[in-house]
Formats: sequence, structure tokens, C-alpha cells
Amino acid sequence: MLVSGLQKLTLLDYPGKVACTVFTGGCNFRCPFCHNASLVLPEELSHDSRAGEVLTFLRKRVGVLDGVAVTGGEPLLHPDIGDFLREIKAMGYLIKLDTNGSFPDRLIALVEAGLADRVAMDIKNAPALYAGTVGLDSFDLGGVTRSKDYLLSGVVDYEFRTTVVRGLHTRESLIGAAEWIRGAKEYYLQQYRDSGAILDAAGLGAFDESEMHALADAVREIIPCVQVRGV
Repeated sequence: MLVSGLQKLTLLDYPGKVACTVFTGGCNFRCPFCHNASLVLPEELSHDSRAGEVLTFLRKRVGVLDGVAVTGGEPLLHPDIGDFLREIKAMGYLIKLDTNGSFPDRLIALVEAGLADRVAMDIKNAPALYAGTVGLDSFDLGGVTRSKDYLLSGVVDYEFRTTVVRGLHTRESLIGAAEWIRGAKEYYLQQYRDSGAILDAAGLGAFDESEMHALADAVREIIPCVQVRGV
């Protein structure tokens, strides 16, 4: 299990909980707007796992923190993630798992084993635009669709979210994404920000606050619960 970083306190990454955030290394996508390039590109990854350090920290914070948000990279890229989450769950923590949805079997297994209390799944764009948005020449949407449908069934607390990027998203593409997840109980449009460590920022930009709210209004006709984040 490749753990590459730890944010010791967050009030944002796990809604309603006092938590920490664990960053796993590696991802199977190459989204150009990714703000964690150092956790994605193999040549930038440190392969010295910090899993033991994180577990030691968590043992000392029992009773202080409510939960642990596990993000990446792509956490489900790691076949042994269940063992890591099991150790966290044994300490009594709630677990929020972030995923791009491309490993449905692992997602389902973790949820059914009680190792994920909340799942945040990225919806990258309308289905027809997925490959370009995730930085690949082609992409089979089957796995992501399975994960999306599994969460829509309501078996676990969840949210869908889309990072909205000028140059990749339009009003029409976001409406297409919303149609694809129609019935979602929580959907967030996140404003793109250039962190200085963007994977490939060329040609990309942010929509301003008024534009973000206008996009949310358009999507709200399909998913009434949509909210804007990051503005």
C-alpha cells in the first residue's frame, strides 16, 4: 500500500467530521487539470510508503478525530487497500473514500466489508467526453458506469463531484454529466484552481463565481441538490 502523504487535520474533506486526509500514490488517469501531479506521475512518486507512520499517528488521535479521508492519486489502484482500511476501521474511525470509479469490484468489496462509510466519486464529464477529460486516447466507461450505478443504488453514503474546468467543460457537457447521474442525492461542482502543480495546465482556466453558479442553475434542472464548492 503506497501512502504518500498525510494532512493531519481537515474540516473540509469529510463533511461534518473532524478528520485527517491520507494521500495514496499512483493513478490510472492523467487528467490534465489534476492538482496532485506529484501523486500521479511515476517519475515523481516516492515509493517509500508512509503507511506505518500514518497508522501510528491515528492510534494517537483516537477519540480526537472522527474520521479519515483516503484520497489520491487513486486509492483503489492498490490491491491491498482493504488491509490498510481494516486497520483504520479497527481503531474506530469513520472512513471516507475518494475514487475515480474505475475499479468497481474493489469499491463494492470495500463497501460490503464495512470499510467505507462514505464514498466521493469523481464524475469527470459527460460520457462522450470522458477519454479526453481523463487524459487518455480512449477509455472504456464500463467500470465507471458500474461504480456510478452502485452508488446510485444507495447502499452507502456518497457524493458525486465534478471539477469544472474552462477548456474541458461547457454548460452542455455538465448537463450531459448530470443526466448520466440523474437521481443523485449529492452532486457538487468544484471550481478549478491552479495549485501550481497542475499536470498539464495549458489551455485550462477557471470559471468565475457567477459563472459557476449559472452552471449549477443549469444542472439543477436535472439534479435539484447540486451545490457549488470552492468559490
